[in-house]
Amino acid sequence: MNSVPFRSDTAIQPPQPMQPISGPAVWTGAEMGQSEEWIHSLTTLEADELEGAARETERLGVPLMEIGRNEFVLPRLGPVLAAIQNDIVEGRGFVLIRGVPIEGQQREIAARMYWGIGAHLGDAVSQNAKGHLLGHIKDLGRPEGPSTRPYQTTIGLAYHTDSCDIVGLMCLARAKAGGLSSIASAGAVYNALLARRPDLAEALSGTFYCDRRTEVPEGKLPYYTVSIFNFHDATMTSVGMRHDIESAQRFADVPRLTELQREALVAMEATAEELSLKMDFRPGDIQFLHNHTVYHSRTAFEDHPEPERRRHLLRLWLSVPGGRPLPPFLAERWGSIEPGTVRGGIVVPGATLNTPLHAG
Repeated sequence: MNSVPFRSDTAIQPPQPMQPISGPAVWTGAEMGQSEEWIHSLTTLEADELEGAARETERLGVPLMEIGRNEFVLPRLGPVLAAIQNDIVEGRGFVLIRGVPIEGQQREIAARMYWGIGAHLGDAVSQNAKGHLLGHIKDLGRPEGPSTRPYQTTIGLAYHTDSCDIVGLMCLARAKAGGLSSIASAGAVYNALLARRPDLAEALSGTFYCDRRTEVPEGKLPYYTVSIFNFHDATMTSVGMRHDIESAQRFADVPRLTELQREALVAMEATAEELSLKMDFRPGDIQFLHNHTVYHSRTAFEDHPEPERRRHLLRLWLSVPGGRPLPPFLAERWGSIEPGTVRGGIVVPGATLNTPLHAG
């Protein structure tokens, strides 16, 4: 079933601290699992148009990172993507696009189709210290450590958000077993904690320190501060960073987590899991999430022994024109946070923006 753009005839009250919040971005996995309104399955005509646009940019020699909405012409699919962007930013906060025709395609064409869709939703920003605008989620067999990101391993990931407005994941290959995507509504998590343990909801609105994990901008400390729940300019924006919060405890000058803070982080994780929606990606699926309202994670997985069959996702971090106002503290991590600017991403000295087609 194709996605239905969110519309509301009921005025929604701006969220207030320590009060239940409402709106289309507040949902449970059980509710979402009863329908497929959040899935847009490409029609044959849409898929053909998408592939044709990708091949045209290749024929014209347009570098991947220079493809914008004007270079990637989608007369039929473009208006659909505009409605999908509204679903993500103003509605439920997520969508799954199914049926991108990647089977048998060269990696270049698959990447161009994915990038072209992303260009209709926002502007790509750097995802790491290497300046990658096109990211790769794949087990690289690296040992654990501050410079190893969890998405480069087979472990399960904690519920978290990324440093951008929208994160997109496109499946190239599935794991042998496991590796399910898991998402949860930050608003639903807040409401549940508020009802059960208001002291934990209040604690999560306080200050936490996050590890930059060696991705340190010039002139900055190797850590920065966040609050999990933030009420700002008529919105509730959540920043889920438990893994980096716990990692920041390795710094001697970072305040120690209190027992209440530790309990609150564990409760947030457990509540997100309780209220989550699971997705088993197929090759050609793309998931887009609004980072400010939706947490994401994945289950641990067992991979195929053959390198060419191993689980592999492509990732985009997107800045959305006209995105929501953000709490001021995010400027420490994001740089610019002003709506209408290209904001977010990770910028470190010496990094050159690039779009690698292979993980590494």
